[in-house]
Amino acid sequence: PESLEAARERGPGEKALLRPSLLPSSLRPPPPCDTEWATRTWGPIQRTAVPMSFSTSRGESSSRPAGMRRLPGPKEERRCASEIRRGAWRGAVINSGKSQHNEDQACCEVVLVQQRPGQRGNPAGRKGLCFHYWGLFDGHAGSGAAIMASKLLHRHVCEQLRDLVHVLRDPAPAPICLQSDARALAEPSRAPLAEQDAEPLNDALPRFHLEKAVSHESLVIGAIENAFKQMDDQIEREQATRHVAGGCCALVAVYLLGKFYVANAGDSRAIIIRNGEIIPMSREFTPETERQRLQLLGFLRPELLGNEFTHLEFPRRIQHKELGKKMLYRDQSMNGWAYKKIEEDDLKFPLIYGEGKKARVMATIGVTRGLGDHDLKVYSSNIHIKPFLSCYPEVRVYDLTQYEHCPDDVLVLGTDGLWDVTNDKEVAEVVMDVLMGYEPNDPCRYTVVAQELVVRSRGVLKERGWRLANDKLGSGDDISVFVIPLGGPGNYT
Repeated sequence: PESLEAARERGPGEKALLRPSLLPSSLRPPPPCDTEWATRTWGPIQRTAVPMSFSTSRGESSSRPAGMRRLPGPKEERRCASEIRRGAWRGAVINSGKSQHNEDQACCEVVLVQQRPGQRGNPAGRKGLCFHYWGLFDGHAGSGAAIMASKLLHRHVCEQLRDLVHVLRDPAPAPICLQSDARALAEPSRAPLAEQDAEPLNDALPRFHLEKAVSHESLVIGAIENAFKQMDDQIEREQATRHVAGGCCALVAVYLLGKFYVANAGDSRAIIIRNGEIIPMSREFTPETERQRLQLLGFLRPELLGNEFTHLEFPRRIQHKELGKKMLYRDQSMNGWAYKKIEEDDLKFPLIYGEGKKARVMATIGVTRGLGDHDLKVYSSNIHIKPFLSCYPEVRVYDLTQYEHCPDDVLVLGTDGLWDVTNDKEVAEVVMDVLMGYEPNDPCRYTVVAQELVVRSRGVLKERGWRLANDKLGSGDDISVFVIPLGGPGNYT
């Protein structure tokens, strides 16, 4: 709040500035520093450090699902470090320093997954699985959903993986059905289906009875997808009691058994830079990229449109005087355009309207996947938008064992505050330029890369606002970046 005198002195075109002394102590910004942004570096496998920008948001509950725990000490951490390149450091920079309220949240965890009690295939002394986890959560309409997801999503991933511990450690194909030890003891004389009940294959017989082989990689992808759904369900259940406001886009990287699984639900993105080559690891989910999915849902369930919207897309709004004329349109089954005769229903507002970053679903939201937003409605109406928003991510896999990586090969995760003004090629150039100036074993090199990416996307404050080096407008959004090395300097001395 500002005083009445200050409001009178302020001109009509000037923005009100919040004086830190008038803010609650929990919301006051930290003392000014040279960098103007919060930064934190994590060591090879240090226990989780919480970035400064997020540490004051909310306290973390100490309760954890059964079977999940943080690695308790250096010995266990070093043991897990053998699964990822030794000497790997992670750098992160959060927020661009333009505001006191940051809706971006981040999480970096090392998690041990223990198998459920009573499951088969867990010999005595067999250990669980360890995975590394990074997450960026870009909140909108409040930071509540982003805060909750940053603290809990990795736990849901762990919970989903508990059924797969013995399956993933077994090189044999995944079983169609999981059996518990109790069932195995109750039927000791029954042989496995493949040995006793299976009939010999005959090419003359119909082959509909053959089982489909499912890879271990697909099991991990399914576990991550279900974890996102469970997280979204929990936000819906607890949004009233925990005051979970708004929603968030989620970008997650999981390193497990030599592979990176990058899951994206929203408009954040990830790329791998390997020997100067750019490998996209995600894509944006916006009203334009998911137009056909949204239109199909509106076509199949017109009641969701509330008699206010049409699932058809037109190049512009239709005027009443154009009734009966032929105009360009496209529906859920079309990639191209065609002409149709304008009818009364076509005068309704389009389900998808706008172009580029201004495209909106029901004139409200610019992303089509994410977590939360259960209470989101069209302005001044009772039409819910959540049915058109998906919580399921797209998961892409990168096998780290298939390539020889050097310390300059990295995975970059960034919220849309980075990608709105910086393209893939520019990010790769920054990465290569900065890393060339540091020794491969310098632990600060990746943090400097993250800082430089944020600085270039943020721009410099000038008379005409925040400007980039090319004098274009800098990013006006929160900017969060993870830079994760794929090759450790310890292997390339």
